[in-house]
Amino acid sequence: MPPLSLYIHIPWCIKKCPYCDFNSHAIKTGAPEAAYIDALLNDLSKDLQRYHIVRPISSIFIGGGTPSLFSPDSVNRLLRGIERQVTLKDRIEITLEANPGTFESHKFAEFRALGINRLSIGIQSFNDKLLKKLGRVHSAHEAIVAAEIAHQAGFENFNLDLMFGLPGSSPEDGKTDVATAISLKPAHISFYQLTLETNTYFHKFPPQLPNDEVIFKTQKNCQKLLASHGYQQYEVSAYSQSGKHCTHNVNYWQFGDYLGIGAGAHGKITQALPDKITRNFKPKSPEQYLNDTHKNGGADVIAVADLPLEFIMNHLRLKQGFTLETYQSTTGLATTTLEPALSACLKQKLLIYQDNHYSCSEQGWNFMDNVLEKFMP
Repeated sequence: MPPLSLYIHIPWCIKKCPYCDFNSHAIKTGAPEAAYIDALLNDLSKDLQRYHIVRPISSIFIGGGTPSLFSPDSVNRLLRGIERQVTLKDRIEITLEANPGTFESHKFAEFRALGINRLSIGIQSFNDKLLKKLGRVHSAHEAIVAAEIAHQAGFENFNLDLMFGLPGSSPEDGKTDVATAISLKPAHISFYQLTLETNTYFHKFPPQLPNDEVIFKTQKNCQKLLASHGYQQYEVSAYSQSGKHCTHNVNYWQFGDYLGIGAGAHGKITQALPDKITRNFKPKSPEQYLNDTHKNGGADVIAVADLPLEFIMNHLRLKQGFTLETYQSTTGLATTTLEPALSACLKQKLLIYQDNHYSCSEQGWNFMDNVLEKFMP
């Protein structure tokens, strides 16, 4: 069985950002913290029984929304309730997502004392004009203070989220954002392009974005800057100092298993190979979730014919790629099921084979859709 992680979704935010397609809801009169923690623990109990889980949890990620809106007391009750139901691995990575507008020194020191040992802070930019265009509620100064508080609270491992290709931005804006992030000494930086996702305000009313040439120049310049300061790219949009990659996200990309609890959460569980790998989902509405944690949720077994694409789609996000042995062990399929797609990609120089690993070439990274379409059933 592959490693097992736990994702916890807390769906409330101070404000819904116009580019955000996550299951998040602007908070109105305060989140029902006690009731929601009860629902999460009940949700976990049902999943453990449904899938006969006996494996230990290797990582926990509390995402959203803005989970840092919840009080340390609520987070403590959640973590202690999880410990009573499942075994946690030694030195487990526990990540909490936070936004700069929610940072308070004493609060984050308490989170650290509870066992949370990694933060992911949604900065997006250190430019006040660009932050305003993105509809963010924090300022550049608050973003810098948030990183300083993370250090003071004892977080040796925290991530800063940055976006590029923002409305009205230039390559120099992107470079300045990255340089500022580096100066704050995070262990990890996520750096990804703004895309206009469906079901967002920006998709309905698209802003004027930089052209492709400007976006590509921004990306390349910033990648060089990150590398020169020891931030190695290990995934499409993830850069870390040595040994500081996000264990939880790597498990996703390595086609590992994960339980998903909370409104709109998704999970993937392997019960038998290759014909019983299940993806499940919980109701998106917080109100429905609180009323019945599985009403309007569901689960689908991944068709065996879809497994090659599912595996490739995740693994090729990682710079290191994959081995055929990993493919066999996580899907239960023979390596021949990846042919002739593998050969075609090698021939077209979209993939390279080195040290027993298949990984994307530079051309493959830039034309990932061309790679993936070859593995479609």
